[in-house]
Amino acid sequence: MQNFADFLDMLDGLLGSSVWFAYFLLGVGLFFTLYLKFPQVRYFKYALRIVTGKYDKADDKGDTSHFQALTTALSGTVGTGNIAGVALAIHQGGPAALFWMLVTAMLGMTTKFVEVTLSHKYRETDSEGKIAGGPMYYMKNKLNMKWLAVIFAIATVVSSFGTGNAPQINSISSSLNATFGVQQWIVGAVLSVLLAMVIIGGISRIAKVTEKLVPTMALIYFIGALAVIFSNAENIWPSFQAIFGQIFSGSAAVGGFLGASFAFLFNRGVNRGLFSNEAGQGSAPIAHAAARAHEPVSEGLVALLEPFIDTIIICTLTGLVLLSSGVWNQKHQNKFEMADLQIMSEVYYQQDESDVIELRDHILAKNTLPVFTGTLNIENGEIQNELSIIHARSLAENVQVFKGEELFNGELQVIKGLPDFEEGMYMTGKSLIHSAPLTSIAFTKSFLGDRGKFIVSIGLLLFAFSTVISWSYYGDRAVTYLVGNKGVVYYRIVYIIVFFLASFTDTTLVWKISYITIVLMTLPNLVGILLLRKDMKSTVKTFWTDFFKEHPEEKK
Repeated sequence: MQNFADFLDMLDGLLGSSVWFAYFLLGVGLFFTLYLKFPQVRYFKYALRIVTGKYDKADDKGDTSHFQALTTALSGTVGTGNIAGVALAIHQGGPAALFWMLVTAMLGMTTKFVEVTLSHKYRETDSEGKIAGGPMYYMKNKLNMKWLAVIFAIATVVSSFGTGNAPQINSISSSLNATFGVQQWIVGAVLSVLLAMVIIGGISRIAKVTEKLVPTMALIYFIGALAVIFSNAENIWPSFQAIFGQIFSGSAAVGGFLGASFAFLFNRGVNRGLFSNEAGQGSAPIAHAAARAHEPVSEGLVALLEPFIDTIIICTLTGLVLLSSGVWNQKHQNKFEMADLQIMSEVYYQQDESDVIELRDHILAKNTLPVFTGTLNIENGEIQNELSIIHARSLAENVQVFKGEELFNGELQVIKGLPDFEEGMYMTGKSLIHSAPLTSIAFTKSFLGDRGKFIVSIGLLLFAFSTVISWSYYGDRAVTYLVGNKGVVYYRIVYIIVFFLASFTDTTLVWKISYITIVLMTLPNLVGILLLRKDMKSTVKTFWTDFFKEHPEEKK
């Protein structure tokens, strides 16, 4: 299993975590931004009007309204990426990583405009009279590349489990267990029943749920975030300076943070930006294809709002919470995760600049420092050997070893920097933390105090659960494309079972698979929209010609 995990890491290093993928993703967004003359700026006001239904017609064909399609797609993107993803990007790349998330979103507004327009244009009606759309349909109907459509559809099904299902419920159950003490399997069981009640009703019920859930969860999170930011108002300007001050130079070491190179922070920002808003991935077009609209461009304009809301607004709020509260580079008492743990064979000091540089380069894989292999002697939980421990990309302090609730006494074997724990053994200490736990701590740094962490738990519950709902529909439509409607009921059953099991099991391997399938969705979609660039341009031109004939007052 470890060999398989290592293989997945290697594959991800060649694909999603590689520099070329980040450049390609941004390059496509930049190309269409220039090719279509900055549609995310020029058409923004029309997008706002369209989503309110101002230009709707009674005979528009589709299963959902513009607003329902937007909230369904947003519910798929607004999730753990906004709470945990931003914290992970800043943890790994420093504050400047947020800048590249914002760049990804700005260019992603155009990418999403293009992919949704084309997918809506070439959508179909399935055997039950329901709308079926997404990148696989323009790949088949316009590009005549059925093999590429099959690859995309299979990747979508796998991603529905790896991105939209297992990690989401695992995050929910872990968060509620830590905050309220509810057993993880109980959380999984209750939410599995609710999930079944929603997704069995299909897109109509999904849309009705998400149009209420998305605004509610956004409002709760928005209020909590502003409470933290204004409680730390003196740090707002320094936070912006940190975000924009090192965007090309790399992030300097500060506090417990050891620093990051430009290449790394750029990659983390773009990678987390994609995970957050999914622009270019091809998932949102599946939801938008079901919208009632007489013109594909109008639905593309609605989709243009998604990266703006998801990343430019919500992720920026999270970033400012993390930076203004000051928790992002502070060490906190926590239980160490094996995936973030490495025992070094020598002693390093945070106050020694040369040690910090060596550790940073080691973490960034620029060089390799010697790791410990051998026996640790432990007395009353204290390691007696002279060495240093890295946890969560920082030098750990006050490290203690436990077995169950008791401090451990005895010997602990370490192989290539990793402890060979017996059952019930673990380490604790002070180190940097990341993802949702970091955001939870940041939300306590306001007048709300410890009650702020409840906002993160509730927000994570609503955000992540809505993501699960939307991705069930994406997988549903991909299965319909591959085997027809007969396969949908079996897919939904498996989806619910996996959802329950993932609430109390380790999903690390699922995350690794997810990173790869995201790329397998994104690459064919980006190549496809590039091949259809002339089709897109002519479609947009025709739309505006007809639009201004019908609405001459809008020329003002």
